[in-house]
Amino acid sequence: MTEGIELRGGGAIAVDTETLRRTAARFDATASELDAVCAQLGPVQLLLLEHRGLAWEAAAASSALGLRIREVSDTAALLAERLRAAAAIYELVELNARHQAAFFAGDAAAMERIDARRAQIMAADPDAMEAARGFEAGRAVMWPAHLVRQSTEFGQDVGSVFGMAGGVIGGVGVGGFVLGTAVTVGIGGWGRIPRDARLTGPPPPVALVAAPAVAATSPTGLRSAAERMPQGGDARVRVERYTMADGSRQYAVYVAGTRSPTLGGADPWDAKSNVQLYRGERSTSYQATVEALEAAGARPGDAVHAFGHSQGAMITSHLALEGDYDVRTLVSYGSPVEADVSASTLNVSIRHTDDPVSALAGGGHMGGVGGPGSLIAEREFHPSADAADLRVPAHSLASYAETAELVDASADPRVGAVHDVFDELGRAVDVDAVEYAATRG
Repeated sequence: MTEGIELRGGGAIAVDTETLRRTAARFDATASELDAVCAQLGPVQLLLLEHRGLAWEAAAASSALGLRIREVSDTAALLAERLRAAAAIYELVELNARHQAAFFAGDAAAMERIDARRAQIMAADPDAMEAARGFEAGRAVMWPAHLVRQSTEFGQDVGSVFGMAGGVIGGVGVGGFVLGTAVTVGIGGWGRIPRDARLTGPPPPVALVAAPAVAATSPTGLRSAAERMPQGGDARVRVERYTMADGSRQYAVYVAGTRSPTLGGADPWDAKSNVQLYRGERSTSYQATVEALEAAGARPGDAVHAFGHSQGAMITSHLALEGDYDVRTLVSYGSPVEADVSASTLNVSIRHTDDPVSALAGGGHMGGVGGPGSLIAEREFHPSADAADLRVPAHSLASYAETAELVDASADPRVGAVHDVFDELGRAVDVDAVEYAATRG
C-alpha cells in the first residue's frame, strides 16, 4: 500500500506455479539430505553412548543435534507439501478461468486440453479443486466490497427518511442489488476480454475532422498522460508523434471517455458505442480512433502507446488485441473491461474500487495480464456515502488524474517499468500532436 493505493502485479492471483514446484523439490531434496545426515549420525551416537562415562557431554550433544536435524527435516518436508498444494490450487484457479473462456468461445479442443490438465492435478491432490473453488467464490463476493458498502450506506440514508424500517429496507435493497449485479458480472466474466477476442462487424462510416498539428512535449508520467485526453470542445482523440534520434517514429494515442447519453446520435462517443464495445462489436468510436492514427501517419506494425479513460479504455484495450499496431503500452483509467494483452504490452490499470464503471470489469482476470512490469493500481476514491455519489465522483477523469499522480510519486519498484516508458518518450527529438473530432457518417 502506498498513500492509500494498492499496487500489485496484476490479477487476483499472479503466481508462478512452476517456481513453487521447483522450490518444493528443493525442500524435498533438503529433507532427504538431512535424513541422510541423521542416518550417518546414528552409529556415532551409539558409539558415544557406549562410552558415555568418558563422553557423556558429546553423547548428549549428538542426541540433541539429531533431534534438531529431524525437526528441520520434518519442517522442510511440510513446506514442500504445502508449496505443492498451493501450486495446485493456484493453477486450478487459472485453468478454471481459461476453461470458462474456452466455453464461451466454443473452443472444444482447448476445453479438452484444460480438462486433461485439471484431472492430472486432482489425481495428485484430490482436495485442490475444492480449495480453488473456495478461493473463486470468496473473490466473487469480496472484490466489490467498497462499492457494496457505499451503496448499502446510501440506500440506508435514503430509506431512513421513511423511518428505521425504511433505512433497513433501503440499505439491504440497494446494497443487495449492487452485490448481486457485481457477483453476476464477475462470475459471468463479461468484462474480461480473452486474448484471442476480436471485434465483430464491419467498419462503420465515420467523418473525421482534424485540428492543425501543433508542437508538443512528451508526457512526464501517468497524470500528464491523463491530462492530455481531450476534455472540452469537439475533440475525442489526440495522437502524438515522436521522432526518435535514430529517425524512427513512435505514437501515443489518448482516447476520451463517453460524452453523450444517446443511443446512436451524431457523437460516436455515446451509450451505443459503450454497449457495442462491451459486447465485442466494432463501434464508430473505435473506427474513429483507428482512422485518427492512420491520419496521423501511423502504419501497421508501428509502435503505439495507448491511453484511455472509460469508453476510451475499452477502445484502446481492443486496439491492443486487434494486432494492427505494436501496442507497447496500454494504460487504462476507470476501464469497464480488462483485456488479456500479450507479454509484449506493458499493461497499467488504474482503478477506483468505488467506481461502478470500473466494476463492470468483474474484478479483472484471475491471472496477471501484460508483460513484465505490468501493474494494477487501486484505491477507494470517495469513501463517504452521500448525495455526491449520484455524480459518480470516483469515475471522473479528474479523480483518476489524482490517483495517477500518486502512482507517479510512488517509490514502489514495480512502477519502474512505467517510468521507463516516459523516459524513452522524453528522449524524442521532435514531438507534434493532432486532435481529432468525429461524427457518425
